[in-house]
Amino acid sequence: MQREERLSALRYRDFKLFFFGQLISLSGTWMQSVAQLWLVYSLTKSPFYLGIVAAVSYVPILLFSALGGVLADRFLKKNLLLMTQVLSIIPALLLGILTHLEIISVWHVALLAAFLGTVNAFDIPARQAFLVELVGKRSLTNAIALNAAAFHGARMIGPVLAGIIITLVGLPLCFYLNALSFVAVIIALSKMHIKGDMKGESKGFLKDFLEGIQFIKGAPEIYRIMFLIFMFSLIGVPYVTLLPVYAVEVLQRGPEGYGFLVSAAGVGALSAALFIALKGDINERNRFLSLSAFCFSLSLFAFSLSKIFYLSIGALVFVGWGIVSFMATANGVIQLSVPDKLRGRVMSVYALLFLGTAPLGNLLLGTLADFIGTVQAVSISSFLCIVASAIFSLCILRKP
Repeated sequence: MQREERLSALRYRDFKLFFFGQLISLSGTWMQSVAQLWLVYSLTKSPFYLGIVAAVSYVPILLFSALGGVLADRFLKKNLLLMTQVLSIIPALLLGILTHLEIISVWHVALLAAFLGTVNAFDIPARQAFLVELVGKRSLTNAIALNAAAFHGARMIGPVLAGIIITLVGLPLCFYLNALSFVAVIIALSKMHIKGDMKGESKGFLKDFLEGIQFIKGAPEIYRIMFLIFMFSLIGVPYVTLLPVYAVEVLQRGPEGYGFLVSAAGVGALSAALFIALKGDINERNRFLSLSAFCFSLSLFAFSLSKIFYLSIGALVFVGWGIVSFMATANGVIQLSVPDKLRGRVMSVYALLFLGTAPLGNLLLGTLADFIGTVQAVSISSFLCIVASAIFSLCILRKP
């Protein structure tokens, strides 16, 4: 396969606009994510409050992503995305102003995080289902991988910039820059030629959503993947909310060290996304899913026990590689299996399991860390991820 074929999604003008617009916007999003967690930790010095704020940002996804999926299947995805990008500017701008005026409190952060979470509940299903309209099914896997590369390239850039900005200038600038970054996606969407299809028929919200659930129930490969997505989101991925505690209390580093920890996972994640984008089709996908699941789980366990900064960075590189290799491959398997008319609803279940269960996971891990210690909490959660990966692997690799 030639290089051009491996990057086939970039031959589409509209996808290129979307890709580069997202790269700018997501760098701002990651800057805000790091700054927000650092702000909460600075205000409270408590892993419990880190878990609380992270939880409230995902509760709306749990509540509204099903509705978001139904709307994505019924209305123009481009218009939905334009609306969500405009609304996303509001919490970033308010966080910047309140922090700048030094009147910010934890409840302000939690309220604005909940607002942004509500916007994301409608944004995520539409964004995921939009890719096939940009490139078609033939280049869909490549588009998913490149989309992940943009996300995790930003994850590598944003936190380092945030750490430097927090140290040299202050927190408010991170929030202001994120508000500005959404303009890039708004411009990109406005310049796209694609219109998409608007589906007017509906059997009612509940019946529409249950139609997507029935499809998943009838596809064993998909619901096994969904099971592990749920487990990773509940007990594995929430480790991110405790990274400020690791940076300060375990590894004895400040905001710059925290930024490098987040970016280390971003380096691994970006390398995984680029590997999949350049590789093309993954041979023996089930084995690759199993390998990446174990890579994430075992590396997270190693990170939880490390008290050496550079060893922790190395472990997080593999944590990032494992979770993105699994999620990008899983996303491709799901989207290539689902009919176009159900795509938004099935991807809303994907978002519900991956992000909607995060409130409970963040709350559980934050509370557990408060009671037994951060290191012990992450060690337990990563061990449970190893067990879940083993169960998943036994199911998908079992000979018929």
